[in-house]
Amino acid sequence: MNYKSANEYYRSLFGQKIYRLALDAGCTCPNRDGTLGYGGCIFCSGSGSGEFAADRDLPVRKQLVQAKEKVAAKCGPGKYIAYFQNFSNTYGDEEELKQKYEDAISDPQVVGISIATRPDAISEKMYGILEELAQKTYVWVELGLQTIHEKTAAWMRRGYPLPVFDEAVRRLSALSGHLSVIVHVIMDLPGENEKMMLETIEYLNALPIHGIKIANLNILRDTDLTLEYEKSPFPLMTMEQYIELLEKIVRHLRPDIVIYRMTGDGAKRTLIAPLWIGNKRMVRNSIDRSFREHDVIQGSAYSSR
Repeated sequence: MNYKSANEYYRSLFGQKIYRLALDAGCTCPNRDGTLGYGGCIFCSGSGSGEFAADRDLPVRKQLVQAKEKVAAKCGPGKYIAYFQNFSNTYGDEEELKQKYEDAISDPQVVGISIATRPDAISEKMYGILEELAQKTYVWVELGLQTIHEKTAAWMRRGYPLPVFDEAVRRLSALSGHLSVIVHVIMDLPGENEKMMLETIEYLNALPIHGIKIANLNILRDTDLTLEYEKSPFPLMTMEQYIELLEKIVRHLRPDIVIYRMTGDGAKRTLIAPLWIGNKRMVRNSIDRSFREHDVIQGSAYSSR
């Protein structure tokens, strides 16, 4: 069984290894500012999943310099994706955000831009901005779905129903230019069994998405999830159980969908559980070894959308 990795996809597109530079657009989220609620999704930290992003108080051009310095030790000079990572990066003043996107892609080493957001945080004007941007460079819009199951979504305080996600995917995929949709999902959510998790994967197979980011549930400090977990601990998968699930996910996933991530990636210093995820090298090696043993291998044919 072949799967499509982000590393090989980037090589097919740009002819070399590409690194992401985590940037901060200074946005918040409708699930935090009172539009939908306060506190964000139950698993979201105070940084909005942007623990590795550059300093939001700096202009984007200076953030790029700072981010390059962070990755220089392991990659040296090369090409990059400008990644607006934390909170909802289409939520705010559209013209100000457009200028930040433009500043990011003006760097000659930046070959594309990835924008993480919510499907309910893309205005009519923003759709036009994204389409215009996609005429100039490669654009990936990352949407946080996590699960298709409404009971779980209500528990996590996601704040929007599934049809809102469907509509955003279809609208984004219909835009002209080099624009692709990546979807974030979380496995091992409380109350979800393997059948339900695989139903989320099968659902995505029927939508015009390009890529997926798969994470196991990480319980991080300074989140409401931590309070719930400490009050009433619930079981989490072992590494072996999670890798077994990953293999099933890969076998269920539509062959052209690129896998951008296979595990959670919260900062180790904030991790409460599961502790095994903090040893990223061990986890990565264990996944690779298990995949080889069970003939789950990287493929070589990629779709650009």
